[in-house]
Amino acid sequence: MKKTIQKASALVGLSGLILMSSSTVVEYQSLSAILVSSLALMFFGGVIFFWNQYSNTLAGIKNNGVFFNTLTNRGLLGLILGVLITFIYVLIYWYPKTLGYNSSGPSTGLISLFDPLSYLLNGKPASRWFVYGSLYTFAIVLFGIKFIYKYRNNRYQVIRTVSVMFFQFAFAYYIPEILSALNPDTPYFAKDLKNIWPLNYYFFDQWHLKNMLYGGGLGMFFLVFGLVLVFIISPILTYFYGKRWYCSWVCGCGGLAETAGDAFRQLSSKKLNVWKIERLMIHAVLVFIFITTIAVIWSFLGRNPDLYINRKGFFYIITFITLTTIGVIYFTKKNGFSKDLRATVVSLGVILISLIAIRAYSNETHILFIESAKLQKSYGFFIGAAFSGVLGVGFYPILGSRVWCRFGCPAAAILGIQQRLFSRFRITTNGGQCISCGNCSVYCEMGIDVRSYAQRGENIVRSSCVGCGICAAVCPRGVLKLENDKLKNRIPSFEFPLGNNPDITNTIN
Repeated sequence: MKKTIQKASALVGLSGLILMSSSTVVEYQSLSAILVSSLALMFFGGVIFFWNQYSNTLAGIKNNGVFFNTLTNRGLLGLILGVLITFIYVLIYWYPKTLGYNSSGPSTGLISLFDPLSYLLNGKPASRWFVYGSLYTFAIVLFGIKFIYKYRNNRYQVIRTVSVMFFQFAFAYYIPEILSALNPDTPYFAKDLKNIWPLNYYFFDQWHLKNMLYGGGLGMFFLVFGLVLVFIISPILTYFYGKRWYCSWVCGCGGLAETAGDAFRQLSSKKLNVWKIERLMIHAVLVFIFITTIAVIWSFLGRNPDLYINRKGFFYIITFITLTTIGVIYFTKKNGFSKDLRATVVSLGVILISLIAIRAYSNETHILFIESAKLQKSYGFFIGAAFSGVLGVGFYPILGSRVWCRFGCPAAAILGIQQRLFSRFRITTNGGQCISCGNCSVYCEMGIDVRSYAQRGENIVRSSCVGCGICAAVCPRGVLKLENDKLKNRIPSFEFPLGNNPDITNTIN
């Protein structure tokens, strides 16, 4: 009976997906009816499938058969799904006309199918980004319900998932569309209220800065709020709660990885070599983002000399911040910090040298002999589209659910440095209770070998840790615990597994 219900519900959900996809080749008269029907079929088919899969089982997290399932062990179904998701992203980003998008007139196909919903929310016809945002939010809500079913006995996971679903629906989808409808004469700039720079790669783009500067009170609010969020609110919250406040509770990229990508979290590699590549790539992306952003602002200030700050003042401010950051890192580093921070200090040095070069060899139109417009587009192409979208999501079934967060997200890199340096957050371990089952390492989506820390009784303080808490949730012995405590002794190190030491009391004393 259970398998029959699963097959029937899967068929219902698939029929909704086919109905929506058919709009690319079939012209329907009643777009509202087709849109509602397709979304309803996918939603209720998915909910019934997830309910049947988890509700009749005993309380506790079930990951049964993930390494024997062709979808979740890099099998044929997983590869097909990865190719399909990548193909969809490529169409949305670079070939939207195949979906019916028309920038100079009424759209057709899949894009026009969402016109009724778009008119309802913002009074305008649907764009490719509205369609993308609608489907993105729909996926987080639907698979968020699945995640809650699966982890229903864990209060932390339920609350965290509800938080991600709320912020995605309200702050990234609903409120921006409503603001656009209420301010039809104001340039559209409120795309995602919760996105922080540098994840929000367009925040310092010239069009976005102009829209905020000349967008009245609402525009100035978002400009000030965006800056305060990056430089004040974010460091404070990271100090108290680590980067989990954003990466696991607010961020839409993390929200999709946690919900829709939950089935693939075990595919993240825990090899040391992969960790080294991860650190190299994340710092390379961070340097690229900083240099590009500085260049874009430099060009913008050159073209708008009547603003509150000129390029000379901007140069001194950024130089001061960079040198201060290097100084803070150098004078506050402690045992265990040197390897991680070496790359950070080198990155800041490269940024400082680039800043000096930009001042010496740039003007209003060219940055280091490159057209500022091309440099600006490269930022959006590599970070906003190719990496975070196509590779970041399309490679879930191949490399795990947090590919973008591990190897490319500049916001995660900045928050990770803050978490490593001065956050009170850590995952404490009781090494004497660890039975080395390896569940914690297997299901860590960030590729951290959690078991190696647990066996030594060390607190887990890693810049890449997003504090999702799955390692603690799947531990059968209660070895791991997420805590916010004082900075002192947050990285204790032992040269042996605590549980194997015969004179453990004297050693600790």
